[in-house]
Amino acid sequence: MRIDQEKCIGCRLCADYCPVGAIQYFQDEKTPKKKKARIDEEECVECGVCFRAEVCKPQAIYRQEIGWPRSVRLAFSDPMVEHKNTGVPGRGTEEMKTNEITGRFKRGSYGMAVEIGRPGVGGRLEDLEKFSMALAKIGVEFEPKNPVTFLFEDVETGRLKPEVRKEKVLSAIIEFLVTPEQLRPVLQAIKEISPKIDSVFSLDLISFPEESEKGPALKVVKEMGFPIYPNGKVNLGLGRILNR
Repeated sequence: MRIDQEKCIGCRLCADYCPVGAIQYFQDEKTPKKKKARIDEEECVECGVCFRAEVCKPQAIYRQEIGWPRSVRLAFSDPMVEHKNTGVPGRGTEEMKTNEITGRFKRGSYGMAVEIGRPGVGGRLEDLEKFSMALAKIGVEFEPKNPVTFLFEDVETGRLKPEVRKEKVLSAIIEFLVTPEQLRPVLQAIKEISPKIDSVFSLDLISFPEESEKGPALKVVKEMGFPIYPNGKVNLGLGRILNR
């Protein structure tokens, strides 16, 4: 996003709408008594919130032409944009938590996800790569219909394409399937990497609701000192149940 300096009147109404604080004010040489707004393009995630809020009366905010690899910011940050590889808006994935419909993992295995960034901070894809490379060494199976998977230079190593690593997004998520034997090593790897992440991140562990499925996983999670915030998601009426 950009702000047309000729149109900006320095009203400051737009700044509060930026979820990553990328809108700044500076002293304009032409009008020294006024401060005008500008967008720090390095921090901007191209979410479009400032534009869609329609608070700029002179309509100074506009979206510039966005090419590769900056277009990654747009795809992962603007909820109105569909990911071209998945056809899903927002983060571009239906996620492991829709498993009763999508059938991404079967009984006897777990669906997991790591998400970096949130409104207010965002995150850079290079941080997500730290997780994906460590997880690849353990041998997890990355979800093929997740948009981040399409950004891998090498899915076997979890390495991203070099040109996208520095791109900042509102949030991005990697999803992967783990076996019960991999759960403990995966959690240990995440623990070791977490101090190296320059953003916030959340960890999802999705299982079937039966005690025989979720019980062993919760035991491992508790033993390793992870806080547990149980959630349930049932997508009633959205489709045929695949995992009977």
